[in-house]
Amino acid sequence: MIKFYAHKTLQTADGKLPLDVSFSVEKGQLITIYGNSGAGKTTILRILSGLTDAEKSIIEVGGECWNNTNKKIILPIQKRSVGFVFQDYALFPNLTVRENLAFALQKGNDKNIVNELLELMELQSLQNSKPQHLSGGQKQRVALARAIARKPKILLLDEPLSALDDEMRFKLQDFILKVHQHYKLTTILVSHHLPEIFKLSDHVILLDKGKIIKEGTPAFVFSEDKISSKFKLTGEIIAIEKSDVVYIISVLSGSNIIKVIATEDEIRELKIGVKVLVASKAFNPMIQKIS
Repeated sequence: MIKFYAHKTLQTADGKLPLDVSFSVEKGQLITIYGNSGAGKTTILRILSGLTDAEKSIIEVGGECWNNTNKKIILPIQKRSVGFVFQDYALFPNLTVRENLAFALQKGNDKNIVNELLELMELQSLQNSKPQHLSGGQKQRVALARAIARKPKILLLDEPLSALDDEMRFKLQDFILKVHQHYKLTTILVSHHLPEIFKLSDHVILLDKGKIIKEGTPAFVFSEDKISSKFKLTGEIIAIEKSDVVYIISVLSGSNIIKVIATEDEIRELKIGVKVLVASKAFNPMIQKIS
């Protein structure tokens, strides 16, 4: 389990902002930190990894104290078992894909994990290529594999897919979920992308102006009970849940989430990520796949 508390004064475009947060993460969970730009999301990851100091902090990981400002305990970055994936990949340009992964290994690590990751991330054919010859999606797969190579206790993902197109982003989400489950990682993701959050997250922390204002499952954090009048809109399916003999489909349209009840026959062509039309039919919403 991760127990995290930190207080830090942030300098923002609107002046000073006190970041003051406390939360815990169960081993094996994938949680997402969500909030507006400048809310403190990336700062939390950097404090946890040791890249940024806090004025007050208490961090415990698996019973081991990483930070306690009251007791003047600060575990050095190199002793924290953390894998960090940034938005800009941060690959070594002079090293091949295989060499980038091997560089991440610590003394005593099993070198076979490099071959395992090359296969798991479908990078075997690219292992002798250098970063300048890779696409954005390929670079991100290498960055993710490199972060996992040392088998960290915590995987930190700072909006790693924000620069990718929708199709590549969807594929990379599958890779993240696969490696998270395969290596039984504890993962903390920063993301603004609601379909991504619904697909990947066990738990969401909603951050606003340096404070946690809501947390729970994605459905709990983002859904609101609203009575809809007649409407017609398009959106993307972000969740499909079975409830008794029907299915509840969550559709993201803009910043709103609409829940639609559908039968088993109606969902045959529907899956997460599909674009759909939602329209009223005698005041009951109906859902239809867009060709």
